[in-house]
Amino acid sequence: MYTTERDPLVAAAIAGDEAAFAELVERHGRELHAHAYRIVGSHEDAEDLTQETFLRAWRRLESYQGRASFRTWLYTIATNACLSALERRSRRPHGTQTPALEAIPAADAEPAEALVSKETADLGFLAAVQHLPPRQRAVLIVRDVLGWPAKETAALLGTSVASVTSAHQRARSTLREKAGGPGRR
Repeated sequence: MYTTERDPLVAAAIAGDEAAFAELVERHGRELHAHAYRIVGSHEDAEDLTQETFLRAWRRLESYQGRASFRTWLYTIATNACLSALERRSRRPHGTQTPALEAIPAADAEPAEALVSKETADLGFLAAVQHLPPRQRAVLIVRDVLGWPAKETAALLGTSVASVTSAHQRARSTLREKAGGPGRR
C-alpha cells in the first residue's frame, strides 16, 4: 500500500481502528453533507449519500493510497455517490422524481442544519444548479464553490482537464442563460 498520509488518525483508521474512523466521520461529515446537498439539492438525500460515502470509505480503507489527501479521497467518493444517485434519479418515471431543491433551514434550525445553511451557496444559485446535467453540476460546484483547480477536479472525476474546462464553461453559460445575467465566480 502506497501512502504518504501523515495524519495519525487516518493511519489508525487504515489499521482498522473503528474509533479513529468515527473521529474522521465527525471531522469531515458536515462538509461532505454540504457538498452532497449542493449536488443533489435535498438534505435527506445528502444525509443518505454522506452515510453511503463513509460506508464506502470504511469498506475501501485498504485501497486508500495517499496520493491525495484523505479529505480529497472522501470528496471523490462523495461526488461519485452523488453522481450515481442523480443518474438513478434521472431514470425514474417523471412523476416520482424527488423535488429539485428543498428550502434552506432557518437560522433557528438544528445546529447541523444551520451549519449546512451557512456553508451552502445562496438558494437562487442552488436552484439554478439543479437544472444542470449531473457532471456539469459536479464540476461547477467543485470548481466554483470548493475552489479546486481544474487539474484536481479532473482527478476527482476521473476525466481530463480539457473535459473539466469544457463542462465548467458549459455550466457557467447555462447558469447565465437561466439567470439572465452574468455567471458566478
